[in-house]
Amino acid sequence: MVAHKNSEQVATGVGLAAGIVSAVAAGFFLYGPKGKDNRVKIKSWTLKAKAEMLEQLEKAKEVTEESYAAMADKVTAKYGKLKAVGDEEAGKLNVELKRHWKAIKTATRPQKKEAKKK
Repeated sequence: MVAHKNSEQVATGVGLAAGIVSAVAAGFFLYGPKGKDNRVKIKSWTLKAKAEMLEQLEKAKEVTEESYAAMADKVTAKYGKLKAVGDEEAGKLNVELKRHWKAIKTATRPQKKEAKKK
């Protein structure tokens, strides 16, 4: 009698194989013959995206958590459309940018001035 694999086992195997293939491809992309150039490209687009975020923060009259998240979404969506970047990498940057909200909130809060002593 021939044993048939059920669809769950096949799906698990296909998913595992796809994960391994993508990990190998990512490793080759970052550490292969052109790996150094690829790492530079990745770093350069993230710096450009962060610079755009800073420009938008400077232009904004008031920055709330919602407006900051919208800025991050807008900037990362733009870069996600690029073939060299992709949605996955842009999504990672989006998460990173949003994690910085508390520090930005503290930095943008008006500072209290101390009274001068005579």
